[in-house]
Amino acid sequence: MRADTQPLDGLLVVELAWYLPIAFAGSELVRLGARVVRIEPPNGDPLRTTAPAWDRALRAGKESVTCDLKADVAFARSLCTRADVVLEGLRPGVAARLGIGADDLPASIVHCSITGFGAEGPHAQRAGHDLNYLGWAGVLEDTQTWPPVQIADLAAGGLGAVTEVLAALVRRSRTGEGARLSVSMTHRSHGLVRHRLGEEPGAQTLTGALACYRVYPTADGRHLTLGALEPRFFARVCELIGRTELSERQYGDAQDQLARELEAAFATRPLADWLELFDAEDVCVGPVATRAEAAAEFGVPLSGDRDPELGAHTAAWRAELGV
Repeated sequence: MRADTQPLDGLLVVELAWYLPIAFAGSELVRLGARVVRIEPPNGDPLRTTAPAWDRALRAGKESVTCDLKADVAFARSLCTRADVVLEGLRPGVAARLGIGADDLPASIVHCSITGFGAEGPHAQRAGHDLNYLGWAGVLEDTQTWPPVQIADLAAGGLGAVTEVLAALVRRSRTGEGARLSVSMTHRSHGLVRHRLGEEPGAQTLTGALACYRVYPTADGRHLTLGALEPRFFARVCELIGRTELSERQYGDAQDQLARELEAAFATRPLADWLELFDAEDVCVGPVATRAEAAAEFGVPLSGDRDPELGAHTAAWRAELGV
C-alpha cells in the first residue's frame, strides 16, 4: 500500500492484551493508518523482555500507556471508551470481571476478542500457545512438528481479527452500529485445513508427498525451493539440470526415489549458480532466503516511532481523559 494511502486514518484503536496475536493485529492496523494505543501492565508487555526484537517490531508506530487494570481500571475504560476499535486478548471472562469487557463500552465500538478456543465451550478456559492451538486444529497432522512461523497467533488470530474488524468497520460506516467480535485461534487455524477433510487418509500432496514440491540442499549448504507442480514447469527443470528423463516420473509411485535423484542433482552446485540458471526461466524455483535477505528485497520499512518507551504516552492520555 502506498504511503499516501491511509484508509484508517483518524481511527483510534486500543490494544488490551499482550504477546503476539493482539500486537500483530494492531501492527496491521497501524500499517493501514490507524492510531493505535497499547495498554500495558506497569512492567510492560512480557514480550518486551522475552522477545525484545519481536516486541520492537510489533510496537512500531504505536503509543504506549501503562495501567494496572486491577487497581485503576477506570483509566483503561475511559481510554477504551474513546476508541473506534478495541482489541482484547485476555482469557474469556477476565475483562468483564474487571469492568472493561465489551458490554462495559459504548455500543458504537468495534470490540474484537482473540481467544485460544473461543468464549464458550469445553476448552474456553484452557491455557495454550500457538503450538497447542495448531495441534488441536489438525494443522500438524502431516508434519507433527512446529512450523517456523506462529500460524495460530499471526494468521488465524491476528489477521483473522483484522479481517473481522475491517468488515465490522464497513458495516458501522453504513449503520452506525459497532460490533462484538470473537476470534478463536484454534477454530480459525482449523479453517486453514478444513478444505482437506475429504481427501484420502494420509494424503500429503503439498506437505512432502511429491518430489516436485520440496526443498533441496545445494552444494554450499543452502537450500532451494522446488514448486514445479505443473508438468511443463517440471519438465523444464529436469531439462535445465540435465536430467530430462526424470520428467516422466513426476507423478509416479516412487516419489522418494525421484526426490533422491533430484537431491543429488541439486547438490552439485551452490545456490547462487542455480538461481542464476533459473532466473529467466518459468519454472517455480527459488531460494530459501534468510530473513535478512528477504527483508532487503521484500521488506517494508516500519513507520512512525520505532521504539516508544514503556508508558511514554500515559501522562498525555490521563490529561486528555481527566483520569
